[in-house]
Amino acid sequence: MATLRRQIALDAPASTVWSALRDFGAVHTRVAPGFLTKLEMDPESNGSDRIVTFFNGLVARERLVTVDDEDCRLVYAVVEGRASHYNAAVQVFPEGDGSRLVWTIDILPNDLAPAIGGMMDHAAGFMKKTFEAA
Repeated sequence: MATLRRQIALDAPASTVWSALRDFGAVHTRVAPGFLTKLEMDPESNGSDRIVTFFNGLVARERLVTVDDEDCRLVYAVVEGRASHYNAAVQVFPEGDGSRLVWTIDILPNDLAPAIGGMMDHAAGFMKKTFEAA
């Protein structure tokens, strides 16, 4: 299994970043607008599944696994797509006057890692811009 990890230093308070990250139904507007162009919550999933559309037309169904307000950590899984396993966690840590976001994805098959890593790198710029403008 490939593990991908990105750390993003942010000039924004952890509380501000966490407020946006934990809003599972608004990642397209509060976390990475422009990188994500559309989001629909699946009404049949009782709020646990979102269908996101990326800037390149890729569509993914993501399922909320857990929201941990104490540790400022959200976990989600991609439940439909090319990956046989895709689990991701985003966590925010206070760091000085700002914060640090740690985003980890575990994925199978391993040969998807370069493409997913490239998407993470691209998303990181959108996330940093959005959080620091809030």
